[in-house]
Amino acid sequence: MIYLDHNATTPILAEVADGMMPYLREEWGNPSSSYGFGAKLKRRLEIARASVAELVGARYASEIIFTSGATEANNSAIHSAILGNPEKRHIVTSQVEHSSVLTYLEYLERYHGYAVTRLPVNSEGLLSVDSVASAITGETALVSLMWANNETGVLFPVEEIATVCRNAGVPFHCDAVQCAGKIPINTQSVAFDYFSISGHKFGASKGIGALFVRNGSAYVPLIYGGHQEGEMRGGTENVPAIVGLGVAANIAWKNLEKSHQSSGDTRDWFEKQLLTDIPCAEINGGSSPRLPNTSNIHLPGCDGDALVTFLDQKGFCISSGSACMESAITPSHVILAMSGSHERASESIRISIGVETTAEELRQLIDALKGFVAMNA
Repeated sequence: MIYLDHNATTPILAEVADGMMPYLREEWGNPSSSYGFGAKLKRRLEIARASVAELVGARYASEIIFTSGATEANNSAIHSAILGNPEKRHIVTSQVEHSSVLTYLEYLERYHGYAVTRLPVNSEGLLSVDSVASAITGETALVSLMWANNETGVLFPVEEIATVCRNAGVPFHCDAVQCAGKIPINTQSVAFDYFSISGHKFGASKGIGALFVRNGSAYVPLIYGGHQEGEMRGGTENVPAIVGLGVAANIAWKNLEKSHQSSGDTRDWFEKQLLTDIPCAEINGGSSPRLPNTSNIHLPGCDGDALVTFLDQKGFCISSGSACMESAITPSHVILAMSGSHERASESIRISIGVETTAEELRQLIDALKGFVAMNA
């Protein structure tokens, strides 16, 4: 198997699995217990929290809340912002957000009467800072935008957007799920109010994520229960997964520069070879700032879903869009928003490499793609 879908999920790092194991077997107590067997685990949770804080550049570890993943983190940020500003009934987002944001905003719009502005992107997947500024009104409760698109890797100018929001007095939530471990992050220097990450995107297990909430930003729990997470999220902590997230965050932070350069060089080589060998191919968002590991490829005349199946039979794992939307019949909403073309959206695939991906594996992929294109010529 040649795995080229790291934006969907990554393999658990060996160090992460090793770090989690004692908390699955020997140290299985409840950290909320008053006796030592469980209570000592609190210290291990705080070590993990500090590692995540370091990865995202938070000033205080207490600004990190552990969640079950990015969907909960995104929902929690939106939930907090609107309840923190109950008199305001307008939210700004984009047309190319992840389903965990778009679906919740549709719910708020349909059942609670919120007005939602979904900003367009240009043909290269970029969002205009001016369009964000123009969309904000006195009724705006929140601006919620991703940093890196999960399908194209295109990076939004979140630093400038954060400044616009801060100057307008509007909270800014950033879905940064695809960024952790791939590009530098500094929540101290950029005016994020809320910032979401997910462990399984950078070598931790599924079912664990985190939400950065800047000190002073409104926060209302999405999940009520006990006093866990500083009374910001009820429920017994998932100690093994949190420990693993901390280990993965520490590894990602230490290796960031090296992995960024390596992935970028490999991706650039792949795209150059692809465009040479398959002249009809195009890179969606290719001229925009992007994540170093992501290529979204348009192959005219080639159905993306059929191509995914074809490559699966040959031992390649790729996708035609977000894993959370793979069961949908409709084409990629991201490429549709960029191009206005259902055809192009249906003829595009995503390749997302990992730090262990080799040029030889990508060479084999190009050969397989050439064969499929020839079959459909």
